Formats: sequence, C-alpha cells, structure tokens
Amino acid sequence: MAEQSDVAGRRRRLVSQTEQSNSSSLIPQIGHDLSINCLARCSRSDYGSIASVNRSFRSLIRSGELYWLRRQMGIVEHCVYFSCNPCQWLCFDPVGIQWMHLPRLTLNCFTLSDIDLLAVGTELLVFGREFTSHEIYKYSILTKSWSLGSEMNEPRCLFGSASLGEIAIVAGGSDPEGNILSSAEIYNLDTGTWASLPRMNRPRTKCSGVFMDGNFYVVGGNEVGILGQNVLTCGEMYDLETRTWHVIPNMFPARHRVYEAPPLLAVVKNELYAAFDKENEVRKYDKGRNLWSTVGNLPERAVRIGGWGMALRAYGDQLILIVSELSRGGIEVYDCVLDEGPLQWSLLTFNDEPSLGALVTNCTVMSC
Repeated sequence: MAEQSDVAGRRRRLVSQTEQSNSSSLIPQIGHDLSINCLARCSRSDYGSIASVNRSFRSLIRSGELYWLRRQMGIVEHCVYFSCNPCQWLCFDPVGIQWMHLPRLTLNCFTLSDIDLLAVGTELLVFGREFTSHEIYKYSILTKSWSLGSEMNEPRCLFGSASLGEIAIVAGGSDPEGNILSSAEIYNLDTGTWASLPRMNRPRTKCSGVFMDGNFYVVGGNEVGILGQNVLTCGEMYDLETRTWHVIPNMFPARHRVYEAPPLLAVVKNELYAAFDKENEVRKYDKGRNLWSTVGNLPERAVRIGGWGMALRAYGDQLILIVSELSRGGIEVYDCVLDEGPLQWSLLTFNDEPSLGALVTNCTVMSC
C-alpha cells in the first residue's frame, strides 16, 4: 500500500508540474490526458524534436511524466550506454541501429581509474576513482546534461551492481585504500540518495550483480586470503523483503587467470546467462540444481583478453554482446534471440570511430 501511495503521489507531482507550464498548449483539440497518452507512444528518439516544439512540450519531456506513463503502459525501449574513453560516452539504439554521442564530460576525470556504470530509470550513473577521491557523475536523459551525483556512504570501485526500475543496489568493491568491502547500498532515483543495506557474508571485489526473480544477486569476485586475494566461487542473494543475505555455495566456476574481468552476466526472462570468453561459450544457470550448462558459442571474432573489453547484457528478450575488435580498431555489437535451438548471433553494427579508444570499459542498458 505504501508503494502504491508513493507512485500515486509521484504521478500527481508530475502532472502538476506539466499543468503549471500551460499544458493546454500541448494538443488543445484533444486535451491534456489524451495528449500525454499519444506522446507516450512516440519513440524516445523523437523526444528531442517534441521538446523543441515549445516550452510546454519541453517541460513535459523534462518532467519525466512520459517515462512514468510508459512504464505503466508496458512501453519500453532499450538503449546501450558505454565508453572506451573516460570522458566520452555513447548511446547505441539496437532497434534503429543508431549511435548518439552524449555531451562530453569536460573534467579530466577517471583517466587512471576503474570505471563502473549503471542505468537507473532515466539516469546514467558513472562511478570512478580520481586522484584523491571517488566521484559519481550522473547523466539525465530528461535534461541531456551531466551533474555531480550523490556520494555513497562508503566510496568504492569494482563492485557488483544492478538496477530494478527506479532503484539500484551496489555491493562489495574496494575502498580508496584498497580494502575489500562486504557492505552494500541501495540508490533511490526519486530522492537521489544512497542508503546502507545489511552487509554481505563475505567481502568481495571485481564481482558482478544482477536482479533475478525480484532479488539481487552478487556473483564471483575476489576476497583477501592468507596469500593475497582468493577467487570466490560462492554467490550471495539479497532478499529485498526480508532484508537478508543468503550464501549460494559454488554458484560460479573459479577463474584463475591474472587480471580476470568480473563475470560477464545477463538476465533474460529471469534466467541467468554468462559469457565464458576463454572457452568461447555462453552458459545458462540452473537455479534449482545450482549448475551451469552450455547453450552456445560466442561469435568467432570475439576477442579473448580475460573478459576485458567485452560486455554481455540483456535488452528485452535478447542478449546483446559488445566486443572491442582490436585488430580493426573499433567496436562490434551482436544480438541473439534466445529460443530452443543453438545460439545464433547477428552482427548489428561495427563502429570504428577514432575517438572511441581501445577497449570498452563498461556498459549498461537503459530500459524506459
């Protein structure tokens, strides 16, 4: 009931904001509500043109009401955000096969650090370590601009993270002194704030996070052992209702290469998939038996460099794979429809812009 009340309150605030900006000038012949319903069905790629009509349309786009309504109507478009350059970020539309450059971050940021990336609702969060501190920048697709994000209670990098609607959870990682963390935090898009969660049972860094069946999972990574960092094969599941962590023994195979990337994971229809670059395989996780089975291969051209420069994500009911193609100097994007047969990857695009840099540092899919 409280969640429904919060949603209803947010809806009233958004409607009030747009009505205060002379909403009658949207489409006067059909009225405010029908105007909103019509515009919500337009592609997100048209929102820039819609916002340029007049002040009322621009206010509507920036209020976020259309995105709220689209979620209620089940209208979702997916865009992939990533970077090969610490201050230059790109958006790729897999449906329209279109690339868009985000405004460049003018600060000399993250040039010597690990970068994490997360999409939450209509925001893109970029996490990085500068020379003396950790920083968070956020890009709003409503205002098309960057701003400084809210600080976490415990600054970190190389953590596991995932979003679910308008919340996100980050877990583990390393603090500014290099200590491996067991702490976790939740981000609320509406308030733009972080709140601490109960600690995990094991500290871990270089791990991955996903939401599956409404719960948050953190998989893989390393912890401090007697002889340095130990590779973790266990996973942990955070139950959002009971606010408790549960250890899942032997959830992910041990990876023993030096400088191994965090597990390459994606969830489609509440099923977990992973890319194993060394074996050139895609595997599916059996939640009931706690086992992985091979469902197909990666594209033959996928570069195998310990998992770095490669990203596996879900968009809708499909998998999408982003690969740094070092021999030609560019980025390849593949997609794959999951059905009963062997995996069939299709090359969506190849981008060889000189400004892209050498490796895909991280990527995320925004669905709204």
